[in-house]
Amino acid sequence: MKTALIEKAYEIAKERYAAIGVDTDAALETLGGIPLSLHCWQADDVIGFENLGGDLTGGIQTTGNYPGKARNIEELRADILKATSLIPGRHRLNLHEIYGEFDGRFVDRDQVEPKHFAGWIEWAAEHGMKLDFNSTSFSHPKSGSLTLSNPDPAIRRFWIEHTKRCRAVAEEMGRAQGDPSIMNIWVHDGSKDLTVNRMKYRELLRDSLDEIFETEYEHMKDCIESKVFGIGLESYTVGSNDFYIGYGASRGKIVTLDTGHFHPTEIVADKISSLLLFLPEVMLHVSRPVRWDSDHVTIMNDETLELCKEIVRCDALDRVHIGLDYFDASINRIGAYVIGSRATQKCLLMALLEPLATLREYEANGQGFERLALLEESKSLPWNAVWDMFCLRNGVPVGEEFIADIQQYEREVTSKR
Repeated sequence: MKTALIEKAYEIAKERYAAIGVDTDAALETLGGIPLSLHCWQADDVIGFENLGGDLTGGIQTTGNYPGKARNIEELRADILKATSLIPGRHRLNLHEIYGEFDGRFVDRDQVEPKHFAGWIEWAAEHGMKLDFNSTSFSHPKSGSLTLSNPDPAIRRFWIEHTKRCRAVAEEMGRAQGDPSIMNIWVHDGSKDLTVNRMKYRELLRDSLDEIFETEYEHMKDCIESKVFGIGLESYTVGSNDFYIGYGASRGKIVTLDTGHFHPTEIVADKISSLLLFLPEVMLHVSRPVRWDSDHVTIMNDETLELCKEIVRCDALDRVHIGLDYFDASINRIGAYVIGSRATQKCLLMALLEPLATLREYEANGQGFERLALLEESKSLPWNAVWDMFCLRNGVPVGEEFIADIQQYEREVTSKR
């Protein structure tokens, strides 16, 4: 009965959208080809498997102690598979370096090798999932407040070597999966209080990156990520947005925009069109900032919707990569995965259902009233019926049905950890 209702509602929605020149079947096909890069660190609160029981340091923190977090690689993988079974479409997995398989032995970060991720590569291939990667500068005795921009040559050399090795890992991932692995570099470098050496640290960061990128690879892509500030690093961030835009534009690197890494009044969607004029591609880390905290679970809000609309309006689905980046430890972690992923997909669908051709025609003709009226009326069109059909066709729960599924997984699995 429910399937029949979903199909009937979709046919009505299809007619409604066709009346304004939108092909819902085409939108669904396009949405099905957009992978999200799911962040592995939501399942275990960014702890990883290098230093089990260690503290999370380096300008970030996780809040909450909801029971049932993943304690080892097997549990992490099981949680990720559970989450992806409730998210329509095929998606990627984004790993940090600290999630390698170190077999109980300490492998310092300047010694990491592709072999420590061979199990991940095999597991991802088995489950039809492709991998992305990140270097990890935080939660290490040599993290401090400066890594790649540290004036101490020995510490700086350690982190340069670490990042070089991470690029080699990403290259092997990309080679094995037949699709480039996107490797993100974010370092927390900064100062808690005033600094009089802004230029010095940025020169060191520039030079470190130049050395890191000397080796060219065919099967991975580099991206660089800025931040306004980190906890304990509030006054100065070496890798600011201005720094990385300049670096990315001059070196041909992908710039990562994390929606939680900007001033609360900045509109991240507005940055897309500018960056695409000067950069080859853009990487997104989508989260939900709430005041100073950048890492709440993504929801279907104006910021995420405008971000997705801008990608579609720029005809840039092939140049903008979409990853998620939040770590909420105050609620069910698998639920956080599913809510954030489905919310992002809903925003993408609404963007794909926008009557863009007509809107652009109105704008070109100076018909401001008509453009605004259609934008407003589009908000009440039955996009949710199209979303339900997307879930149905992908064999995942429709509507709120996934709640019971996650509750059952909690009773049977995570509550026993």
